[in-house]
Amino acid sequence: MQTYTTQMDAARKGIITPEMEIVAKKEYRTTEEIRQWVAEGKVAIPANKHHKCLNPEGVGSMLRTKINVNLGVSRDCKDYNIEMQKVMSAVNMGAEAIMDLSSHGNTQPFRQKLTHECPVMIGTVPVYDSVIHYQRDLAELTAQDFIDVVRLHAEDGVDFVTLHCGITRKTIEQIRKHKRKMNIVSRGGSLVFAWMSMTGNENPFYEHFDEICEICAEHDVTISLGDACRPGCLADATDVCQIEELVRLGELTKRAWAHNVQVMVEGPGHVPLNQGAANMEVQKSICMGAPFYVLGPLVTDIAPGYDHITAAIGGAVAAASGAAFLCYVTPAEHLALPNVEDVKQGIVASKIAAHAADIAKGIPHARDIDDKMGDARRVLDWDAQFACALDPETAKAIRDARLPEDDHSDTCSMCGKFCAVRSMNKALAGEYIDIL
Repeated sequence: MQTYTTQMDAARKGIITPEMEIVAKKEYRTTEEIRQWVAEGKVAIPANKHHKCLNPEGVGSMLRTKINVNLGVSRDCKDYNIEMQKVMSAVNMGAEAIMDLSSHGNTQPFRQKLTHECPVMIGTVPVYDSVIHYQRDLAELTAQDFIDVVRLHAEDGVDFVTLHCGITRKTIEQIRKHKRKMNIVSRGGSLVFAWMSMTGNENPFYEHFDEICEICAEHDVTISLGDACRPGCLADATDVCQIEELVRLGELTKRAWAHNVQVMVEGPGHVPLNQGAANMEVQKSICMGAPFYVLGPLVTDIAPGYDHITAAIGGAVAAASGAAFLCYVTPAEHLALPNVEDVKQGIVASKIAAHAADIAKGIPHARDIDDKMGDARRVLDWDAQFACALDPETAKAIRDARLPEDDHSDTCSMCGKFCAVRSMNKALAGEYIDIL
């Protein structure tokens, strides 16, 4: 019989759960270290009791940086089979989480398919699903309707839910007063803002936060506190709207922890490179070390079609400075629903950023694979290099498409016999070095 409600409850009672044991092994940490960090809220293990096929992961700045992949259908792109293709591709490429952001159709069967078949963490944004579930427009929904959808998602087995709890009636006046260049760009945040504006009521996710915590405690759902006021352009970065919401998220973190509910805190957004580390430090202070989950951050606004690169640059800085969880960005960001190739490019860029940050932070064994690659390159062992590569298929395809001549097939076609590695190997072995 389980004698605890959530991973945090177990940790605070001194209980090592099976999930903690798995995370400890993956992270080269002791089970006691993991238990202590979960008890303090510095590590979250999102693991809904109903997600039976989950291979759990820990999220925290002292662990490997994890990445999330956003998927889901929309009115214009509504093929669930294609979305499932993206899911399997993402899992195979090493994504640790999938967020279903579907905004059209019968979403529950797809959500349940994910929690019954997908071994990685599953997240959702219940406010998106509210309009679809009830088939009523936004202004016709009640606060209880929103809460009931949170319960539905918890019962369906999702491991974490993004809830935009930090904006209130006061935020409406702030947005009007401070005249942000991009206002609110969070889809969920804009829906809550619109509902408050039309109904005159307080944000239901803020007003009924304790009831939501009780639901999450029952099913062990982690709350990802959404950043409704994240900056959507560099001009809005680190402004009063963003920071005041962050202060409120810090208060809500304490309230969730009082219910033994695990918390992640979401962050920006579009942030200039020189503000990235500072944003992480402010969050760690205000939110008491709760895992920070960031979108990008994107370090420039001018790269549609290449925003996976702008996000990877910002993501590496953010994760090296304390972010625990990177939400991937694809080349389709700001332009369209990503296709399968966009998803791949977004994952690769985010994985590079996460891995680079883990090396910088000194995460145990993070650099092992890089050292293996160095050994393979020194002896020009191409198969071993492909085995170490983040994307072996692409690396091998590029080499195979542009192979060198037979008399120097151990090199690549960039340098040929001018290859520095070849020359050094021969020189150190006392061999003649032919160039022509």
